[in-house]
Amino acid sequence: MVDTNTRSKELFDRAQQSIPGGVNSPVRAFRGVGGTPIFIEKAKGAYLYDADGKQYIDYINSWGPMILGHAYESVVNAIREKVLGSTSFGAPTELEIEMAELIKSMAPNVDLVRMVSSGTEACMSAIRLARGYTGRNKFIKFEGCYHGHADAFLVKAGSGVATFNIQTVPGVPAGVSGDTLTAPYNDIEAVEKLVQENKGEIAAIIIEPVAGNMGCILPKPGFHEALRAICDREGILYIFDEVMTGFRLARGGAQERLGINADLVTYGKVIGGGMPVGAFGGKREIMEHIAPVGNVYQAGTLSGNPIAMIAGYTMLKELNDNPNIYTELDEKTEYLKKGLNEVLRTAGTPYVINQLGSMISVHFSEKPVTDFTSASTANNALFNKFFHAMLNRGIYLAPSAFETWFLCNALSKADIDRTVTMAAESLKEIL
Repeated sequence: MVDTNTRSKELFDRAQQSIPGGVNSPVRAFRGVGGTPIFIEKAKGAYLYDADGKQYIDYINSWGPMILGHAYESVVNAIREKVLGSTSFGAPTELEIEMAELIKSMAPNVDLVRMVSSGTEACMSAIRLARGYTGRNKFIKFEGCYHGHADAFLVKAGSGVATFNIQTVPGVPAGVSGDTLTAPYNDIEAVEKLVQENKGEIAAIIIEPVAGNMGCILPKPGFHEALRAICDREGILYIFDEVMTGFRLARGGAQERLGINADLVTYGKVIGGGMPVGAFGGKREIMEHIAPVGNVYQAGTLSGNPIAMIAGYTMLKELNDNPNIYTELDEKTEYLKKGLNEVLRTAGTPYVINQLGSMISVHFSEKPVTDFTSASTANNALFNKFFHAMLNRGIYLAPSAFETWFLCNALSKADIDRTVTMAAESLKEIL
C-alpha cells in the first residue's frame, strides 16, 4: 500500500533536532518495529487522527487509560469547567478527598491513598514504603515486568527496555540494582529459591498481576496464591502494580478480578482519565508510615493536581456507576479474539493469543507465551511486518511485540469486524 504519512515524516525529522530520538518516550520512536512514527493530531472515541488527517482504530488507548474512549464528553466537560479555577494550587483540595474516597470504595484492601504524578513515582514510592515498613532493603520483581524507570526497577525490565534490547542500563549504579532480585514470571520455584537465599532481607515482591509489558501475559492458576502465601510466611509485602490493570480489568482492578489481596497497590494514568497522575495505596498500618504521619518521606508539588483529579474522578465514577461497561468490554475483546483466531488459523502461521478482560496480545509463537523468555523467542520480526501492514490499513497497534493491546468501550462491532478483515488482508500480504 502507498505510504501517505508525509506530514508525520516531516515532523519526525524536525523533532529529532530538538528532542532526543525525536520522542519523549522511547517506544514511540518505532525503533522496535522500524519505520517512522505516526504523529497524532487528535482523537475521538475509538479513533486516532494523525497529522496527515488519516483515521486509525486505536488499540493502544494512551497505553490503557482511555477505557471509555478518547475525549469522553463528561470528562472533557469536567476538565473544561475545573480549569477555569486554575491548573494547580500546591495546597489541599476537597476534590482530593473525594477522589481517595472513590478509589477506596472501588478497590479492595485500600484504606489510605497517596496521590502522585505518574506510575513510575507510585511504584518507586511503594518500594520505599515497603523498605521503611519492614526495615529490609531487597525486593523481588519479575523478568519482563516494567514498573517505571526508577533506577531499582531497570533490571530485566520489559516494555521499552525489552523493545530496545537494553540489557544493562547506563547510569544505574550496581549498588542500587544489587538489591533488586529477579525471577521469571509464573515461576514460583524461582521465587522460593530467592527467598531462601535472602532469608529475612526481602521487603517486598512487586508484580504486574496481569503482565502488559511483554505482551499480555496471564498468571498461571495458583501463581498469585502461592506468592501471597510466601509473603505471609516471610513477612514480605505483596505489591500489585495496577498501573495497567487498575479499574480496567474490573471495578476493583486485578485484585477483584483474580481474587487476590495485595498489601500495597500502585496506580497510574487510568485514575486521571489519561492525565499525568498516579497513586499508591494499601492497608492503614502500612500507609501510616508515610510522612507526615510516619518517617518514610514522599512529596510532590503537583500531587493531587485538580485537573488530573477531576478527569480521573469523572471517569472512575462513570465506571463505578455503570458496571455493565466491564461486561461490554469483555465481550468486545472476546469477539476480537474469536475473529483473530479464525484469520490466524486460516493463515497457517503459528500463533498464540493471550487475553484477559480488555487486554489482549498476539504472539507469532509455536508454544505458549507465559513469561519474558517465551515472549522473546516468538517470531517478533513477523510481528513487526504485521504491525506495519495493519497500520497501513488504519489499525493502530502497540509498536512493539512486548506490549499488550487495550480496548476501549467506544469500539463498535463494526470497528472490530474491520480490524479482523484488515488482519486477514495483512497476513495475506506478509506471509
